Amino acid sequence: MASTNLSSLSSSSTINLHQHQHLHKAPLPKPFQSPNLTTPNSFQSVSFIPTKNPINISCKNRNPISDFALDDHLTHSVQIYDDDVDDKLREECGVVGIYGDPEASRLCYLALHALQHRGQEGAGIVTVHENILKSITGVGLVSEVFNESKLNQLPGDSAIGHVRYSTAGSSMLKNVQPFVAGYRFGSVGVAHNGNLVNYRSLRAKLEENGSIFNTSSDTEVVLHLIAISKARPFLLRIVNACEQLEGAYSMVFVTEDKLVAVRDPHGFRPLVMGRRSNGAYVFASETCALDLIEATYEREVNPGEVIVIDKDGIQTLCLMPHFEPKSCIFEHIYFSQPNSIVFGRSVYKSRKEFGEILATEAPVDCDVVIAVPDSGVVAALGYAAKAGVPFEQGLIRSHYVGRTFIEPSQRIRDFGVKLKLAPVKAVIEGKRVVVVDDSIVRGTTSSKIVRLLKEAGAKEVHMRIASPPMVASCYYGVDTPSSEELISNRLSTEEIRKYIGSDSLAFLPFDSLKNLLKEDSSSFCYACFTGKYPVEPPSMEVKVKKVGDFVDDGVSGTLKSIEEGWVQVPRDQTATKGHSAVRGSLASGPVVIAYPSFHAENVGFNLFISKYVILVLQSLLVLVSVSQDNGSAVVSGKRSRWLFILQLFGFLRIWFSVTSNGDIRVYPNFTVSNVFTVSSYII
Repeated sequence: MASTNLSSLSSSSTINLHQHQHLHKAPLPKPFQSPNLTTPNSFQSVSFIPTKNPINISCKNRNPISDFALDDHLTHSVQIYDDDVDDKLREECGVVGIYGDPEASRLCYLALHALQHRGQEGAGIVTVHENILKSITGVGLVSEVFNESKLNQLPGDSAIGHVRYSTAGSSMLKNVQPFVAGYRFGSVGVAHNGNLVNYRSLRAKLEENGSIFNTSSDTEVVLHLIAISKARPFLLRIVNACEQLEGAYSMVFVTEDKLVAVRDPHGFRPLVMGRRSNGAYVFASETCALDLIEATYEREVNPGEVIVIDKDGIQTLCLMPHFEPKSCIFEHIYFSQPNSIVFGRSVYKSRKEFGEILATEAPVDCDVVIAVPDSGVVAALGYAAKAGVPFEQGLIRSHYVGRTFIEPSQRIRDFGVKLKLAPVKAVIEGKRVVVVDDSIVRGTTSSKIVRLLKEAGAKEVHMRIASPPMVASCYYGVDTPSSEELISNRLSTEEIRKYIGSDSLAFLPFDSLKNLLKEDSSSFCYACFTGKYPVEPPSMEVKVKKVGDFVDDGVSGTLKSIEEGWVQVPRDQTATKGHSAVRGSLASGPVVIAYPSFHAENVGFNLFISKYVILVLQSLLVLVSVSQDNGSAVVSGKRSRWLFILQLFGFLRIWFSVTSNGDIRVYPNFTVSNVFTVSSYII
């Protein structure tokens, strides 16, 4: 089968719909390959030194032990992303679609501002004008990506927009949406909120049939499925593509003459429709975006519904098969703005009722109720009103601190939290304080908040959490840690209380949450609280988005490496990510630290632990070579039998001493096929 050519736009480019046949011939890069990549004479690596304090560096062993720690040069003056600063779940993105307004790009820009809370690290807009799709995307906030000059470059009466949250660094531009691609019948732009559970299998099948991918985003799979569909009408191509998808997707598409909105059959992520006074149609992730641009909310896009708008009007059809709706309950707990209507319910009302339930079912003698801003405010108001206790602003949040900062050479305890949250002593000192937060993820931030309040003079600190304990990871468009990192999956409520240092701790009871939702309770997804998934997640707990973000300039990888669960890190971020990973392992359990080789088509894990592991690797290279004919492991005949025996003994002695309680795997400059064939026979 001929390869599928999807000509993706750069950060600011155009496609002429009358010239898409010419674009078909443009050369495309190999997947995951950087054209400027060179092979150095020697490996650069993160070095490790022995220490008496064990660090967990592992992939598949729950209780690994290792005797290595990062060198001192990685523990100071390093630009890092500190998970402890804001230990919250992250909504992946927000989408906007507008049809029939001459100011479409400006309205889209404003609507994206209203959805900025759903993604702060990338934004983009695509418009259609005179059969040309124009795209501008960039890294940063909406106000940082767009200005008057750029909006003037986006004329047209149709537009789609996207805000994105990710964990990548400055090299993530090519993964910023909307994506635009040309195929044989025209061009299409797409913006996607969600996560495709079967992304890896779909991509592998497409690649086997010749498709070439330009990004590491699961959204690009949708474009390929549209391109290879045998249906002629664009609407049927979308239907054919979406009926092959599993997982969460709320998407808006734009072509030269149509705007299409689609929501997955389970309705995991929200998508609403409204109209402006001039008749223009507006789609958005939340109603707060409609309010800002003076569009009247009409209804939700129903689960499994496809809505198409063109010059002839509006038409809808349904995807097959049909499922019972399973909308994400965390939209009401944390993600959505309080002034939004999501899944037909007021977010503000839901959160206030969560707080009231906590006050009824987990009362405590207190003098003041405060919130962890901003998401805990409404629940705290409900708690205070029901308990008859004053609500005060006891924590002030700074909105001017980025998620990345320079940590000083002298390690200051709680530095990250103090940057963002400042206690008000006049409210707290000498008081019995109830603190209301929306959730506890890893527990790191909660422990630091409790410590801050006690240092500010609080007599007692009682934590109240406006959601049930989170015990499972989400695979439907939310950036959550693995289940092993979730503190409620590992510890009881009392053990968590001791860990965070509060005088008492209570979560919103799960049964009370369902009772509050009444007849709507069956239409929500509670997988993060129960571990019961409406759509089965991948067998390996690999976050497609995280892996995808890391596979970028200077890094290569394949689906096989992704499926095996190896986190890929750009070479310019080895110190940063290695440091963060080891810190994370100390706090929450085993992690993998894997560095890619500098060969564009190899995945080498360039992590030199110590001279002993180098000896292991040398022995491994002598002992094993991979037969490309039958995949068997055979002994190399290049070394003498005596040397072979010595190295075999050394290899076994050191290997078993290192891996008896852990799973440390280091493969410098091995191809992917060699790595996993060798591991299947030797390790």
